[in-house]
This record gives sequence, C-alpha cells and structure tokens, in this order.
Amino acid sequence: MTAQDGTSAFGYVQNRVDLALIAEMIAPDARVLDVGCGDGQLLALLARTKNVDGRGIELSQEGVNACVARGLSVIQGDADADLHDYPDDAFDYVILSQTIQATRNPREVLTQMKRIGRHVVVSFPNFGNWRVRLQLLWSGRMPVTRTLGHDWYDTPNIHLCTVRDFVSLCDDLGLNIDDAVSVIGNRARRVGRPGSIDNLTAEDAVLLLSRKS
Repeated sequence: MTAQDGTSAFGYVQNRVDLALIAEMIAPDARVLDVGCGDGQLLALLARTKNVDGRGIELSQEGVNACVARGLSVIQGDADADLHDYPDDAFDYVILSQTIQATRNPREVLTQMKRIGRHVVVSFPNFGNWRVRLQLLWSGRMPVTRTLGHDWYDTPNIHLCTVRDFVSLCDDLGLNIDDAVSVIGNRARRVGRPGSIDNLTAEDAVLLLSRKS
C-alpha cells in the first residue's frame, strides 16, 4: 500500500531505501534543509513522521513544481551557487541525498552544508562497489549498475567517489561521522565508521555528520 506522498504504509519511501534511512537519523521537530530535494519525497516523509520544519532547494523546475503541489516550502536553486546565501547554523540538519556526485564542487558544497547546519546527512552511490570494479575490469567501459544507471555520455554524475574517498574528505573538513549505514540492495547495515569491507560491498552509503569540536 502506497500513500500519495510516495511512502508505504510503514512510512518507507518506495524504491529509495536511503530516504527511509535518512528519516531515521532526523530528530523530531528539527529544522531541516533538503538540498537537491527532487520531487519532495523525503521532505513529505519527514513532515509526516517527524513533524519537521522543512525547507528545500531544487535545481529543476519540474522538481520544484512537484514539491509545491505537495504543499512543501521549496525554492529553485543551485547547490553549488546558492548555499552561500544561508546564515550560519540556520538549520539543525542539512541533507544531500544522492546529489553530491552531481555537484560541480563537492568539497565546497559540503563545507557550506557544515556551516549552515549543526548536522549534515549525505547519501551517495559507492563507485568502489565490487560490481562496479568488476564491470570496469572485464568490459573496460564505464559501469552501469542499479545505483549508477546512466551511460557515461548522459550521466548527471560528474564527481563519482568511493566510500573511502568520502570518509577521507570528511576527515579533511573536520567532520565527525556520527552514524553510517551501508546499503546493499534493499538491505541496510549500520557500520559506525565505514571501512574497507564497506568500501567493497556497499552499493550506497548514508552518513550522519557533525562538526568536530
């Protein structure tokens, strides 16, 4: 059974395991900014299950229109250019789900998210997954998988990374990893700080981050 906001009767978003996992990481009644919020599935889920004060920023007009149709507070904007406009500590959580690999400057985007939110939540496809490695090894061509479903010439993903790459970037930016989940298909495993096994097996990763004191 699926509700009009795209969630199941149990509150899980259809076909996006990472969105349900992100929702579990968000405290009730929090101030939330969803960067690259798409059609608003996550914001709708958080409003319904966590009573958040949610805002969104989305590049595509189609996405903004879909969010407005859901009654969500979303503006059209670019994560690479417009996060500078938000004041420090404006939100409790800033979320970037399956979007950081599509930004022009992921390091700067993450730096701005760290500035404007007390907590940062990021999900992304893991280019270090063993299936990706095997496809590249045997075919000699850019891999196409369930989570990386585009050919090289039409993909929005311009800065793919591995779990290990992302953990290293968090260390460089002074971000603690407070929680992390490794996603394989429809299964999720909480891992704390991701390691070599997660870098090899995870199809997607979801991380809850905070500033180091």
